[in-house]
Amino acid sequence: MKQILALALSGLTALPAMAAEPLSASEFESYVTGKTLYYGESGQSYGVEEYLPDRQVRWSFLDGQCKDGFWYEDAGQICFVYEDNPDPQCWSFYREGGSLRAIFENDPTSTTLYEAQQDDKPMLCYGPDVGV
Repeated sequence: MKQILALALSGLTALPAMAAEPLSASEFESYVTGKTLYYGESGQSYGVEEYLPDRQVRWSFLDGQCKDGFWYEDAGQICFVYEDNPDPQCWSFYREGGSLRAIFENDPTSTTLYEAQQDDKPMLCYGPDVGV
């Protein structure tokens, strides 16, 4: 799976960094709800997020460990709060072709993610210390 994702991401790094306006909360909600989106950065796998009803989310860095959280809109940005971190992580999302580009607004020079793949199946969460 990681090889397929890496291959898909290799073509995305050449996309221009242009976009008009960031998605509004309603546009973002309409696009993501019920989907599981896989993200990449600089041609590498980054993580996966499952977008549940009522703006609930589940995130993983593709290591089988999942964090539950929620998202909300704040000043035009989409902000996420997860169970292990009460500090909001705010992003601007842009539609580019048939996928998303996300800029981490807490430090926009550090992280830009690209949607590499989407699925309508739930992501796998193994939890801590499985098999121990």
